[in-house]
Amino acid sequence: MPRTAVKILEAKIGIQSNKKECLLRFPSVKEVESLLTDFRCVDECPFSSYLDGYIVIKDTDSEPSYKISGSKVLFRGPFTRLSKKAADKRFTLWGNQGFLYRYALYILEKYHGILNLHACVLYHENKDILYVITGGPGSGKTVFLLSGLQKGLKLFSTETAHVRADGKDMTWFKGPLLDNIRWGTLIHDFPEYLPEKTSLSPEKAWTSKVALDLSPFQTETDKISNPQEIHIIFPRIEEGRKKCFLNPIKNMKEAAKKLFDNISQKLTETVVLYDSFPVLGLDEQELAILRLAAVDRLLRHPSIKKVASMLSTPKKCWESLFTTAEES
Repeated sequence: MPRTAVKILEAKIGIQSNKKECLLRFPSVKEVESLLTDFRCVDECPFSSYLDGYIVIKDTDSEPSYKISGSKVLFRGPFTRLSKKAADKRFTLWGNQGFLYRYALYILEKYHGILNLHACVLYHENKDILYVITGGPGSGKTVFLLSGLQKGLKLFSTETAHVRADGKDMTWFKGPLLDNIRWGTLIHDFPEYLPEKTSLSPEKAWTSKVALDLSPFQTETDKISNPQEIHIIFPRIEEGRKKCFLNPIKNMKEAAKKLFDNISQKLTETVVLYDSFPVLGLDEQELAILRLAAVDRLLRHPSIKKVASMLSTPKKCWESLFTTAEES
């Protein structure tokens, strides 16, 4: 049976199929549906019997189904045909909103103690400050990200923040350097980041996205341990407001719930793959209990200086946090 294996951060996952075309392909292509918009690296590694988990795909003419048994997930169905017909390639086994993405998050947390936030992360190198901008689609992370780069901050992650809080130590791992951004956002608000030779009709500016490679702005380091300060921000960006409202979240339980919900979302939600095949979330009660305890440890770490919600216009989103990253 054709097989391969993938390494994502510290997670190692074996993949087998009765058809070679069903396997994950390497190297990953930098495109909107790519796993490289979820993770910094998606690397091929040796297949063995000592990996964290296994995905087996049996391409058949039967209705699509799946079964999870221990560390093994077995899929059956006409996946070659489904892949060709899928309207949105993000929601497939290997798409950036698909099964492997969620399974990797599950493996990283369950076996390696790494929490995975839906967040972009920027780093102030002179002051050793980490800014974690946390939220779902439409919350304003892209505005924070690009305007933060304008101010001189370094990129540590565009979409997924990986952190392990173990006792007195806290380690952050570099996340993806690609970001799926609407063309309209680049054209109207951040034209300096537009790719060269851009050709796009005006009517598609707000309905199409580009996987923007922001690696030229990344930090030199791939890990940041116990930074001097960490600021966790839950943004809401709206046009037309005159002021920026930064509201500290002082209640520890409220802050923990917001962070817990953010981390849990991709693990708990049911996702529809190939437009017609629902796959349930991967969360477990014991894992959720451990996650909440890990979130509590993270928030009590001395590096955490601010947890706050923010309501702001795009142009003023950083004004209550700092002026320029060049200040020291």
